[in-house]
Amino acid sequence: MPCLLPIPFPGRSLLLAVLITSLVGCASSSQPQPAAPIDYPNGSPAAEPTPATPPAGPLAEAPPSLPPPEAIKPAPSTSRPASQDPRAARQLLNRLLPAKIPERAGWAQDIFHAFEGLQIPYTAEYFCAAIATIEQESSWQADPVVPGLNRMVWQQIGERADKYGIPISVVKAALGKTSPNGRSYRERIDGLRTEKQMNLLFEDMSAEAKRLGLPLNMQNPIRTGGPMQVSVAFASGHAAVWPYPYSYQGSLRHEVFTRRGGTYFGIANLLHYRAPYRDMHFRFADYNAGRYSSRNAAFQAAVASLVKPKLDLDGDLLRYEAGRVSRQASSTRQALQGLAARLKLSRAEIERDLLLEKEARFEQSPLYQRVFALADGVAGKSLPRAVFPQIRLHSPKISRKLTTEWFAKRVDWRYRNCLSRVSS
Repeated sequence: MPCLLPIPFPGRSLLLAVLITSLVGCASSSQPQPAAPIDYPNGSPAAEPTPATPPAGPLAEAPPSLPPPEAIKPAPSTSRPASQDPRAARQLLNRLLPAKIPERAGWAQDIFHAFEGLQIPYTAEYFCAAIATIEQESSWQADPVVPGLNRMVWQQIGERADKYGIPISVVKAALGKTSPNGRSYRERIDGLRTEKQMNLLFEDMSAEAKRLGLPLNMQNPIRTGGPMQVSVAFASGHAAVWPYPYSYQGSLRHEVFTRRGGTYFGIANLLHYRAPYRDMHFRFADYNAGRYSSRNAAFQAAVASLVKPKLDLDGDLLRYEAGRVSRQASSTRQALQGLAARLKLSRAEIERDLLLEKEARFEQSPLYQRVFALADGVAGKSLPRAVFPQIRLHSPKISRKLTTEWFAKRVDWRYRNCLSRVSS
């Protein structure tokens, strides 16, 4: 293949940086989890009918948290009767799926197989939670279209080119070269409509860089995809502890961009962990902000009731850098250290328990229990154990003021509409 640019190596590296950071900008969001909602170009529907009241009774017990590889066990039986007869479950799912969606039989099969593979109970609540999330994230598109994606990429390329002092004409000339699929990179950017296409574009650019002797230590910036906008990192981590039930060619990353893979890993992210919520909308918030974010935001609210400095209720109790706990203390961590004497916990004990913030067992920690005991006593009542994380969503794909709470309530509306079909 010819060189992308007839300029010295540092210049070609700058060009690569322009292209990579452009794709990063268009693919990323402010949250580590998948869940940036679809930003409908015409906004939300003007009027939404009031959904029917869902069936009475508690939700079925949640599936377990992901165990370590050596201790994988089936999900426990549920406290609420749930039909485990596959035929009856398929009939229930068929009633719950919207009547007019493309490839309806295929969606039904992929959803059912995901529940089967993950050993999630066949209940209307769980089926509807999956259905509502798919509907919100992709409107039943296996490879959802991102309106104006090509324009976003060109805008990012132009901004990055200016930053590095590279004339946009030079960048466009380089992108006129033929890519591995026979089309020029410029043509492929012009035709970008989905994240799957953008992922393949980056992979071809990366392969081109290798042949040109450019830096090879690049990570693919396309982090989410598929009908449930699930994180590629989550899919890889989940498959490491709970075997993926399908055989496939290529990488697991590619499976995320398929209907069956994106549905499977999206449902795993939504339901395949034990959560302390009685209201499903907190699971929807967690899907957007990260597991246990709603529980952790309530914990932050309890801490905030005991200290003067205001705390952001974002559901992150610690700061992270490259997936590791940062040495820089979060505001929550600092506030708790100031409460050490009142909590009768040492700083080391506080640090120990904070490391459990992404796990179910955090609720059993001395830190969690003592904070709520103290906060409940001061308030004279039991404080909420789950609240919506207060997070503003940021992404080039989002043009309106959207939040995690907006996302959760939007999915919850779809969820309750789905439950109204139980008796239909």
